[in-house]
Amino acid sequence: GMGQFANMMAARVLAFDPRAGAEVAARFADLHEADFLGVVAGGSPYLKGLMLREEGFLRAALGGQVAAAVPGEIALIADLSPETLASGMRRAKRRVALWTGLCDLGGVWGLDEVTGALTDLADACVAVCVQRLVEEEVRRGKLPDATGAGGATGAGGTTGAGGMVVLAMGKMGAGELNYSSDIDLICLFDEGRYPGAEQEARACFVRVVRRMTGVLSDITAEGYVFRVDLRLRPDASVTPVCISMAAAEAYYEAEGRTWERAAFIKARVCGGDRDAGARFLKGLVPFVWRKHLDFAAIQDAHDMRLRIREHRGLKGALAVEGHDLKLGRGGIREIEFFTQTRQLIAGGRDVDLRLGGTVAALRALEAKGWVPPEVVEELVAAYLAHRALEHRLQMVLDEQTHRLPVTVEGVARVAALSGLPEVEFRADLLHRLARVEALTEGFFTPVATEAAPVLSDRARGIVERWWRFPALRSERAQVIFRRLLPVILRKLAAAAHGDEALLALDGFLGGLPAGVQIFSLFDANPALVDLIIDIAATSPDLARHLARHAGVLDAVIGGSFFAPWPGGAALTAALAARLAGVEDYERALDAARVWMREWHFRVGVHHLRGLVDGDEAGGQYADLAGAVVTALWPVVVRAFAVRHGTPPGRGAVVVAMGSLGAARLTAGSDLDLIVIYDAAGVEASDGVRPLAARAYYARLTQSLVTALTVPMAEGQLYEVDMRLRPSGRQGPVATSVEGFRAYQMDEAWTWEHLALTRARVLTGDDGLAAEVEGLRCAVLTAKSGGAAVLRDVAGMRARLAEARPGLGVLEAKAGPGKMMDVELFAQMLALQCGSAARGVEGQVAAGVTAGKVSQTEATVLLKAYRFCWRLRVALRLIADKAADQSAAPAALGQGAVGFVLRETGEASAASLVAGLAWSAEAADAVISAKLGQ
Repeated sequence: GMGQFANMMAARVLAFDPRAGAEVAARFADLHEADFLGVVAGGSPYLKGLMLREEGFLRAALGGQVAAAVPGEIALIADLSPETLASGMRRAKRRVALWTGLCDLGGVWGLDEVTGALTDLADACVAVCVQRLVEEEVRRGKLPDATGAGGATGAGGTTGAGGMVVLAMGKMGAGELNYSSDIDLICLFDEGRYPGAEQEARACFVRVVRRMTGVLSDITAEGYVFRVDLRLRPDASVTPVCISMAAAEAYYEAEGRTWERAAFIKARVCGGDRDAGARFLKGLVPFVWRKHLDFAAIQDAHDMRLRIREHRGLKGALAVEGHDLKLGRGGIREIEFFTQTRQLIAGGRDVDLRLGGTVAALRALEAKGWVPPEVVEELVAAYLAHRALEHRLQMVLDEQTHRLPVTVEGVARVAALSGLPEVEFRADLLHRLARVEALTEGFFTPVATEAAPVLSDRARGIVERWWRFPALRSERAQVIFRRLLPVILRKLAAAAHGDEALLALDGFLGGLPAGVQIFSLFDANPALVDLIIDIAATSPDLARHLARHAGVLDAVIGGSFFAPWPGGAALTAALAARLAGVEDYERALDAARVWMREWHFRVGVHHLRGLVDGDEAGGQYADLAGAVVTALWPVVVRAFAVRHGTPPGRGAVVVAMGSLGAARLTAGSDLDLIVIYDAAGVEASDGVRPLAARAYYARLTQSLVTALTVPMAEGQLYEVDMRLRPSGRQGPVATSVEGFRAYQMDEAWTWEHLALTRARVLTGDDGLAAEVEGLRCAVLTAKSGGAAVLRDVAGMRARLAEARPGLGVLEAKAGPGKMMDVELFAQMLALQCGSAARGVEGQVAAGVTAGKVSQTEATVLLKAYRFCWRLRVALRLIADKAADQSAAPAALGQGAVGFVLRETGEASAASLVAGLAWSAEAADAVISAKLGQ
């Protein structure tokens, strides 16, 4: 009857040499598959020999389950003794090769199953070799006693092969072994298990590797198993075939090259001590996957690719005869290179891209938006077809070849094994090679340099200086920058305020510590150059900030940079996830700084580009600050608790006051915070060094402030102001909830009740948070007392006017009818109405509802407030601390003025100044009338 194989056959093989196949067809004449076997034998002398030699195996396999044949042979390998090792593995290789070849040619298996079966065989052979040969060294008393082998020592230390590890690299590592492939291995041992005896141990392991190579590679009467290639190891020309993990790590850290990083994308442990191997690969993660997008690596890859071509003489017109399917133009290597270089660029930031298999990696790159879907479809199809053809080339005589035959007859044979008429086979292959070359070439070839625009003398003077900047020290940076320069200059010439932008760009380039990464980034993403010039023309300060923290540009090309704002909760979750993996406290604080800066920069760019207006930007800066405080608080508490124990009682809440409480910040705002705790009668904490409750919370608060403000390698997060706490500067930095209630009800001044109108709990114990919010509302209701509040606010307003008169024509914050003035009045309305609203709009609306102000008056106040806010948040983005707000618009630079006018909706600098004065006067009139001033 028909076996499963016959039912599953889906591909046809064309007859090439019927005479050569006749013997096989006759030998298996009783089988349903006899014709197929005869045709295959006529095309592949190698498979013909195997069918005649392994007839018993083949009959059994054809009669059974297709999927059972290979696992059945592999299972026998694990039981081989040192004596039967060589012959047993060779028998398994013959059978697996035969079965894989037939399943491949018959269309029963796809590429994954074919390469998977071959890789499984190689894994089993390497694993059993290492185990048996290390056991033999132990038996002969050659291997020193191992320590730390899961507690075992001495002869028992063979668990996990005495700490020897074999890494599968290349196609074996990726699970994509060829039909007749070398296996690329790197052999290491864990020197930590042989303190003081490292040399002797190494000598043993070198012997093991040499013997393993012989057992696998020697050609005997029974054939061979796999050719072994050990040349991927560090410094292969001078190092022994097995080196210690420490030596390998030191090498990769000091001088690992781009191609070695690419190779480790595919690395995996295939034999020996799996735990030690996993530790080694984990330690290499920072070497392979860089935090920053690594475009310099691409240039290396490109140069390497060209060198391979030069070296092998693989240039010239595409032809089928003799074409190298692996290394030649449009070949397998180009697809792998294309995939790996993109993985190296983006994989440091995105763990999902760290995949060994080429097809899987291409699909992941497509999912993450790094390669367009139609390109991926075409490359995947080409890759699968190339690999299938490569297998057919190798099946003919079991040669490790990637070259198409040089004779017409040879090509006809491969076409027949591929199931295609020769003419069609040739046309298909040439078309595929040309498409792969076209799709991958554009990515590697650096753009030809264009001519630079003519510069004024002054501009030329500035540009000449650039070559002496630190960023342009290295040869590589200069090469890339030479290509970039004409593009930059052309874009500057087209920019609205080219001269200013040129100077700002000068500041940007001068501030860069190194250039290769960032220039490569610009080279590969021309849109980034536009963005930088845009920023330079509008906000020289932002450009300088960028030079110091060029890493934020990685985020711009990360794909989601221009997506809609995720909101406070999503941001908090994102930062918490980023910090979750970081054990070390200092590192966590630095990670928070890097993350915050990327998002902060993003708000600024969206604002600059007009994707959000000043009101939205204010809300986004506040979302971001809230997320930072909320995500850092548990990290700070955890670190503090290690020493001093868990927070006594119910814990504490962090309360935002001021602009953060009202959820509206500028690019340079401080954070006003207070901490309220409830020790719930617990006297002291329970840690190694216990603290009394009051001291505990005071020091914990200080830790939070330090975490936010301390300048670290990656800068600082925020300035923090705690002066809004009860009794101001004199009071303790953390307040108990009872103390807070008593103070607000019995002692606080009106200004402290006004501040309370904007208080908002950010994070901490939920029950306590609800209690604090309830307390806030109760205080506001209890303290709304009419005339006294009016009198106090009028007095405060007079004092503020004296202390901060607000000088400049563009001063939007201080002064009658300006931002602070309207905020103070709105807080008074909220207090008088006992309203829970925190923002100016909500507080003024409460005043309208309660009849404290008319709708017309409210409109005047809000119009002035919004005008001032938009002006202020725009100025804070352009000039970091907006110190000189008395400056006339002319001092800002044209690009900046354009941005401010767009934000405030004014037509000219003159109308901006007049509009500000006019709206502030109108608001001042309303407030003065209400306060009787």
